[in-house]
Parts: sequence; structure tokens; C-alpha cells
Amino acid sequence: MASNIDDDLAPTRTEGFKLGDKKTVEEYAKLDQNDESLRRWKESLGIGSGKDLSDLNDPRRAIILSLGLEVEGRPDIIIDLTSPGAVEALKKKPFTIKEGATFRMKATFKVQHEVLSGLKYIQVVKRHGVKVSKDEEMIGSFSPSTADKPFHEKKFAWDEAPSGMIARGKYDVVSKFTDDDAGAHLLFEWSFEIKKSWE
Repeated sequence: MASNIDDDLAPTRTEGFKLGDKKTVEEYAKLDQNDESLRRWKESLGIGSGKDLSDLNDPRRAIILSLGLEVEGRPDIIIDLTSPGAVEALKKKPFTIKEGATFRMKATFKVQHEVLSGLKYIQVVKRHGVKVSKDEEMIGSFSPSTADKPFHEKKFAWDEAPSGMIARGKYDVVSKFTDDDAGAHLLFEWSFEIKKSWE
């Protein structure tokens, strides 16, 4: 079963894409200092702006701090993943989504130690054990979090919940945050229920 989940959560690969050589933040900062377009790219990543907040005692390169559900016209639902047991609790307490509602997920995270290339979110949704969908959202590349920018936030694309009697019910989801190096930063299970109303 584990290899089935691994296959389902494998990121889409672009044919012909080759990952460049890894560089440290310092190497990126010194790279082609007279190249204007490269300077703007480095600034967009936050390279060279503020004190690095990486925790030398924590080897993780990406730490997902919170997940949220935004629904038009309703308060956001935010799950603080830094709380003990929060990730495990996601599977036990399903989100309720009203049928036909427009919603999107969002994540806040911090990056440590090195430039994180190609962070992406992948999820596989199943209903009664049958795969309904696989979604993949590119988040981007980021330098380590700094005092100037202590965390990053990504709001995913808007989606619409299915509607109708057949669509109502519980859906199980396996999600993964990964990157170009195929590192799994967070792998978790959660669920949601499509209901006729928000209650």
C-alpha cells in the first residue's frame, strides 16, 4: 500500500528538465553581481535581505507552519501545524465544505539552511477508496526565511466544491509538500465532507 501512495504522490516530471547544480545562499548572492535580471531574480527569492532565521539544531529545509481554508464570505479556517498533534488530528476532524462553494487552500511555511527549489503541493483525493482526483500546485523557489521575511504564504488556485446528492459525503485526502530534490517536507492525511449546508 505504501508504494501505491508513493506512486500517487509522485510529482509530474517535465521531460528534458534537468535540475541545476546546488549552490549555497552565499554562492547565489555573489553570482553574476553585474547581471541586472539575475539581481532581480535573487531579490525575488529574498537572497541577501535580512538576518537568516535558520535553526542550526533543526535539519528540516521547509517547515509547514499552517494550513488554511478560505471560503468566499466566510471566516478562514486555519490549522496551526506547530501545535503538538495537529497533523495527526487533521485526519480525525474533517473540514466541512458546502456543496458548490468556491474555496481555496493556503499554506504558510518557513525555509531553512539553503535555497529551496521547486516547492510543490500534491494531493490525492479518494472517495470510498477510489481515486477521484490528483492535484498538483507549484509553490515556487525560496531562500531561507529572514528577519525581514520570517515566513512565506502561498494561496492556491480557487476551486469549486462539487454539488448534488451524489457528490455529498466524505472524501479522504493524502497530501505532500515536496521539492525538485524529491524531499518530502510534510506528508499527511486529512478529510473533508461535502454537505448541503455549512452545519
